[in-house]
Amino acid sequence: MPIVNRFAEFQDDIAAWRQDFHRHPELLYDVHRTAGVVAERLASFGVDEVATGIGRTGVVAVIRGRKNASGKVIGLRADMDALPITESTGKEYASVNPGVMHACGHDGHTAMLLGAARYLAETRNFDGTAVLIFQPAEEGGAGGKAMIDDGLMERFRIGEVFGMHNMPGMPAGAFGLRPGPLLAATDEFTIEIVGRGGHAALPHRTADTLLAAAAMVGALQTIVSRAVDPLEAAVVSVTKMHVGETTNVIAERGTIAGTARTLKPEIRDLVERRMGEIVAGIAAAHGVEAHLGYRRSYPVTRNHPEQTALAAAVAGEISGPDRVATDIAPIMGGEDFAYMLEARPGAFIFIGNGDTAGLHSPGYDFNDAIVPVGCSYWARLVETAMPVV
Repeated sequence: MPIVNRFAEFQDDIAAWRQDFHRHPELLYDVHRTAGVVAERLASFGVDEVATGIGRTGVVAVIRGRKNASGKVIGLRADMDALPITESTGKEYASVNPGVMHACGHDGHTAMLLGAARYLAETRNFDGTAVLIFQPAEEGGAGGKAMIDDGLMERFRIGEVFGMHNMPGMPAGAFGLRPGPLLAATDEFTIEIVGRGGHAALPHRTADTLLAAAAMVGALQTIVSRAVDPLEAAVVSVTKMHVGETTNVIAERGTIAGTARTLKPEIRDLVERRMGEIVAGIAAAHGVEAHLGYRRSYPVTRNHPEQTALAAAVAGEISGPDRVATDIAPIMGGEDFAYMLEARPGAFIFIGNGDTAGLHSPGYDFNDAIVPVGCSYWARLVETAMPVV
């Protein structure tokens, strides 16, 4: 089945909703305007239930099919929050909130799921219940976990859960996914170094924090190049270093920070262990003290085989089998939909955004042309997973 005609009919409406969200981006859990608009629209569509304040500012809609003999409940999730980036698109609907923009397409994700809600509430051509999840704080705030901790799965009796994210560089309206690990676990580290400061002309009387920090930055790269099996995936990136304030003083204190990404629990353990050993060893060699703070954040986004096969089949019906890649390489970015896939079986899929600026770029914009494709995927997923017999 190709694009659902009903979505083509109100594509302009959905694009207008999307552009309104784009114009008014909000961060993390402070998505009060966005969540309010979502709840208002859902109620206007005639869904059976709208729940707000789930996981602080999440919104959930319940739509019951015209039959409920199966007892199945399928969850569909979109994210609502934006990023602390200054927009440079020049669009007429560009962000009016300084320093905040939808640079990851969550405005499009929210609008497409709203479009699906409108259609599903009108047609109800399925046997079971569709639960539509509008989540805050995906961008580093673990809003998915907050909604789960607030009883999302149990309260709405969700049995399976599905997510979708746009992907710049992938042909517009094409799809990509894979069973198993799709996105990486995302960890953060901070290293606090304390040496003995002093005059830059008398380095022998100091314990040089900067020299120790520089040695650590270089040595941390050996974790991936020398400790991790070359056939395994891992990333260690030092993204911040601050040592010293002026040219004639050897600083007493310094800080290094960054991120580590992995796809397997044992590799995650290895990276953390080796990081601790390297920091301790270099600190001892340079006569400084160092403390490693290692924080495990989002887990691996791991697709379940049965639900992945269903998602791929539905995507193939919408865009054609030749436009669905079913074994794409894992991506070392992170996604807090991972928490939902730990709680329930499901699948996460990418939809092509076309030849656009990349995610998290100030020049990025969601491609409104893919709206009917994404909405059709959501609708057919519900109708296929819970068919009326």
